[in-house]
Amino acid sequence: MHGPEIHQGLAADAGQSVQVGPPVQAGPPVGPELPHPPPAGAIWLVSGIGEGPRLARALLARGWRLRVSVVGEAAGRAYSPHPALELQVGALAGRGAIAAALVAARHQGGFRWVVDGTHPFAERISADLLAVCRRLDQPLLRLQRPPVPVPIQAASTVPLESAGAGSSLSPGIGGLPRRHVLSSLADLTGLDLGGKRLLLAIGARRLGEALAHSPAKGHFARILPNPAALALARAAGLGDGQLACLHPVGAASPTPGAIERALCRRWGIDAVLCRQSGGVTETLWSELCVELGLELLLLRQPRGDDQPPGLEFSALLEALGYPA
Repeated sequence: MHGPEIHQGLAADAGQSVQVGPPVQAGPPVGPELPHPPPAGAIWLVSGIGEGPRLARALLARGWRLRVSVVGEAAGRAYSPHPALELQVGALAGRGAIAAALVAARHQGGFRWVVDGTHPFAERISADLLAVCRRLDQPLLRLQRPPVPVPIQAASTVPLESAGAGSSLSPGIGGLPRRHVLSSLADLTGLDLGGKRLLLAIGARRLGEALAHSPAKGHFARILPNPAALALARAAGLGDGQLACLHPVGAASPTPGAIERALCRRWGIDAVLCRQSGGVTETLWSELCVELGLELLLLRQPRGDDQPPGLEFSALLEALGYPA
């Protein structure tokens, strides 16, 4: 269950056009508080496979016309076909491309809302959406995942001075596993990981940085099944026997966490490093670490200083409302 044995590959297609509605009036500020909502039209949802499909279903059920932008073909398959849904597959190529898309849409009717439903660690696209929407007076709302509660079996976190000012540690009670919250990957240096086997579930881009700071004895990684991720993992120094190429399993799976559990047992994992991103994936690792008695290392979610407050799912739906 590693390397080429389960590598599947992932392609990306070119973007598609989008059907839009009546014109968007300029003026409302970006953010959740919009005292004068713009007229009815379509919604542009920029998202992935986390909360995106669920949000899309809810918006379509309310009668909205919807454009969904996802990075990869696999993410696109999570969205069921619908007459009012336009699916765009392919990465958004920076602020210029976002601005061009919004201006072009206005010539055809415009978007009533843009919704940032991207991954909490997708800082660049969130910053780009915010900057462009502010410049064009395009109403923007951001979906915020709810925080994952600490499992009742685990101890609460306390400050960990040895791992840096931005970290915290749950020391464990009665032999229960410990939990660390890291402000950066550099905080790995201060953790007692000597002689331990660490599973990295932070994406391929930062594997090299994590390995440079980690004092763990052995390193293993779960990465997405695409050539770019595999190349990054190998460049970081991980061999095929240290890699599992697979998509994270969602809550809708009949056996959520089964593959992750098997990987931890196969590799004899002592600790797991994942991102504090909320949602299904963090919940899965949190529960698995309690179940298997593993240390859980959480890389703290970035918080852009300029980002407006996000809204959790129900509050976001309420703010979006219904098309007029």
